Amino acid sequence: MRGSSEPSGESVVFATSNRGKLEEARAILAPFEISVEGYDGKGIEIQADTTSEIASYASRGASKAAGRAVLVEDAGLYVESLNGFPGPYSAYAFKTIGVAGIIALLRPSPRRRAAKFVSSLAYCEPLGEPTLFEGSVQGAIATRPRGTRGFGFDPIFVPVGGRKTFGELTIQEKSAVSHRADSMKKFAKWYLSRERR
Repeated sequence: MRGSSEPSGESVVFATSNRGKLEEARAILAPFEISVEGYDGKGIEIQADTTSEIASYASRGASKAAGRAVLVEDAGLYVESLNGFPGPYSAYAFKTIGVAGIIALLRPSPRRRAAKFVSSLAYCEPLGEPTLFEGSVQGAIATRPRGTRGFGFDPIFVPVGGRKTFGELTIQEKSAVSHRADSMKKFAKWYLSRERR
């Protein structure tokens, strides 16, 4: 990695319509001197049993549409006592039952709140196959929503070792511990080593 006084000029395209994801990607990749360009064309989001399948499929379509290599991410919240629900259906669950719905589903067993966030990040070139980077963070579901930062289920997820929900953390604090940081740091290391070959 080059020193901060010598910008690397590396740039990647992140296909997402989620402004929060884009800002987090920029914060996570900035220390690697990789700039992130947004592209509002994630492509078709299929229904599948894993976030990796969803990200892979979408990245193929997005890279062809953009005519260049793109990153696509799909993330899911997996609640242990709900057999992993909502998992890859997290976006749909958020739109339909929201954070209040997840909390309500846990009321019959208030002590069984273990959960994890998973991030599947796919990098794909127009004529290539996706390369996947997986990230995760363990935690628990809060008893009530807290915080107005972040997006999605952030206000009800408390990472292991923390007391605040993702919704209470600054973008810098969240980017130090999140599932997205995990997958994107793996990507950055791979991408920079690839660029030097």
